[in-house]
Amino acid sequence: MIWQRSHLLTLNIYRISKKFPKVESMALTYQIGKAAYSIPTNIAGGCERKTTPQLKSFLNIAAGSAAELHYQLILFKDLLYLPRAISEELIQEILEIKK
Repeated sequence: MIWQRSHLLTLNIYRISKKFPKVESMALTYQIGKAAYSIPTNIAGGCERKTTPQLKSFLNIAAGSAAELHYQLILFKDLLYLPRAISEELIQEILEIKK
């Protein structure tokens, strides 16, 4: 379930980031996409590990990526690249995924 939610979040981030200014396409847009896809990637990778410590390590990396994405959404909102409502909705989803 959590992998699916993080995958949908990643798809939403990619859809939204297509609308960001072209000047950001090689910098912030790249970073927000990387942080987003790192979450489900690390969840999937952790689930394939054989030990609980390995799983926890991958989940910690996913949580770190979620924190990065959280900040990036705040930044993009403050730069006026994202409407406040969309930013808050995505941030709420990140917080739910992190739980």
